[in-house]
Amino acid sequence: MCLAIVSAMAEENASLVRQMSDVEKIEAGRRIYHRGRLWGRDVVVVFSHWGKVAAASTVTLLITRFEATEIIFTGVAGAVDRSLNIGDIVVGTELYQHDMDVRPLIERHEIPLLAMTAMPSYVPRRALLASAAQHYLDLHLVEQLSAEVIGEFSLQAPKVVQGGIASGDQFISSEQCVEDIRGRLPGVVCVEMEGGAVAQVCTEFDIPFSVIRTISDSANDQAAMDFPKFIVEVAQMYSLGIMNVLLMDLPPLPNAD
Repeated sequence: MCLAIVSAMAEENASLVRQMSDVEKIEAGRRIYHRGRLWGRDVVVVFSHWGKVAAASTVTLLITRFEATEIIFTGVAGAVDRSLNIGDIVVGTELYQHDMDVRPLIERHEIPLLAMTAMPSYVPRRALLASAAQHYLDLHLVEQLSAEVIGEFSLQAPKVVQGGIASGDQFISSEQCVEDIRGRLPGVVCVEMEGGAVAQVCTEFDIPFSVIRTISDSANDQAAMDFPKFIVEVAQMYSLGIMNVLLMDLPPLPNAD
């Protein structure tokens, strides 16, 4: 019975693992699951690898073998909402799979057997994650990131929003694709490659889940620019800092039951 923190980026995962104590490493399905203590909490921390199948496989094992009672998924995303900028943080409210299309059998985007298009995240956790993210941005960002990095990525005033997140097995890197997703799923503010699969598995197992994403690009023709550096210099620091605030500085987490 534990909280599982799943990272879509190896660098984020490694940063969290370095803060753990009493760590036991379990290798399964070509993943290394780290079970132990993180800032006073019993956790399992793992790098999911990229894509919906990889994320679903990882989360399924967390639930069935490690008896995870809650999943928090971290990573980066491309902005669909044009009010979002690099370095902003999105706490997912509903998760979608923008590449799910079983027409004419069922409506586009509907998840087979679940009879739902939007899969809601764990409501009690949304506000806590948003508060932890805002706390990190307000009080810790300038302590942990250099002035050079803040300037390079224009992180002078990043914000936290709550909104829909869409997932698909493709790296969205064209304005045409962004416009298409925006038109089909107007409630979506960003896109990535794993959250919708995490949502589906957790919904099927009745496990509460959260997805929090750092905006790394605008999901357009410039999407790949400075991406590796952003992951190392910014995204992993965000994830580490937000999880630290969530698990240590805020009030005790509510019961996931």
